[in-house]
Amino acid sequence: MAITALIVALLPLSMAWISKDTSRYRKLVWIAVFLTFDLIVFGAFTRLTDSGLGCPDWPGCYGLANPFLAHEEIRAAEALQPTGPVTMVKAWIEMIHRYLAMAIGILIVAMLAVAWYRWRKSRQAAYSPGYPTFLFFFVCLQGAFGAWTVTLKLQPVIVTMHLLLGMGLLALLTWFGGRQDQLLRPASAMVARTRLATVRRLALLSGLVLLVQLFLGGWVSTNYATLACTEFPLCGGKIVPEMDFEHGFHLWRELGKTAAGHYLPFSALTAIHWVHRNFALVVVLVLGWTAARAWTMAPLRPVARAIVAVLALQALSGIATIYLSYPLLLAVLHNAGAAALVLLLTMLNYRAKFLDDAPAAQ
Repeated sequence: MAITALIVALLPLSMAWISKDTSRYRKLVWIAVFLTFDLIVFGAFTRLTDSGLGCPDWPGCYGLANPFLAHEEIRAAEALQPTGPVTMVKAWIEMIHRYLAMAIGILIVAMLAVAWYRWRKSRQAAYSPGYPTFLFFFVCLQGAFGAWTVTLKLQPVIVTMHLLLGMGLLALLTWFGGRQDQLLRPASAMVARTRLATVRRLALLSGLVLLVQLFLGGWVSTNYATLACTEFPLCGGKIVPEMDFEHGFHLWRELGKTAAGHYLPFSALTAIHWVHRNFALVVVLVLGWTAARAWTMAPLRPVARAIVAVLALQALSGIATIYLSYPLLLAVLHNAGAAALVLLLTMLNYRAKFLDDAPAAQ
């Protein structure tokens, strides 16, 4: 497993090494951002194709490094249940997800090693080891939740936390990349500090609102509640349908079961879906207002435009997912849109912060 992950990581490591960028370390960070975004999207594909238990143990597949070696065990399981959860295709989807996750872990270990080595030699701020050390422990926590996702058989709260930690890792790496950019090209701009302070507060609020929506969206996905409402804006022909919030939002329970072990009622799935759908309106309003205020400031305008575009596409893809009965591609794109919003809001937050901290242009 480790050798496979190292082979996967060699390509991005080589890209950083041969880069003509003035800072290979900065390049390595942004490559990790790109791959983490890809991992989140592929993780959504893994979840949406029910491949999370394609290999029912962890970290290997039936104790082996890849599905090729576990061919007999997988085929035996597939013969008993032809549609899964264990099939050869699903096993490969799950293992590719694991290989990519381990490769990102290797990239973060490389960042950590370079940071400590350069810091001890030069004491340059760009190589301060505190942040990459924190990233290392964070990605270890993420890996632990990845393992528990399998060993606890897709328990919804564990899978949702795994998703949130993945989004958190993307945000942390994006912030780190922004920090490296600013250290190489310090910000200096004529900006209205009062307006900038307002944008900073709104950007932080937007991040918190998006975090809540990410949890709600993850809770919908991990409980398979996407089609609990098949019309919009009504749900079951009503504005406020029959809903069971107690069972729907009880966190510690098995997939498809109540805390008492009974089958989860449909009204609980309706509650999960309905809350996510309606909180989306809060997200659109808060993020839209934040982007509108940031749009008035030239240094922040490109990110504000991108947020507006992704927010609009995200709303449309969410509605289309309902009307088109949850097509796989659209559902994956909806997850990708959520990751893009995390990335863009992180960029807005760090750019506003560094502009606020930077000296005004002379």
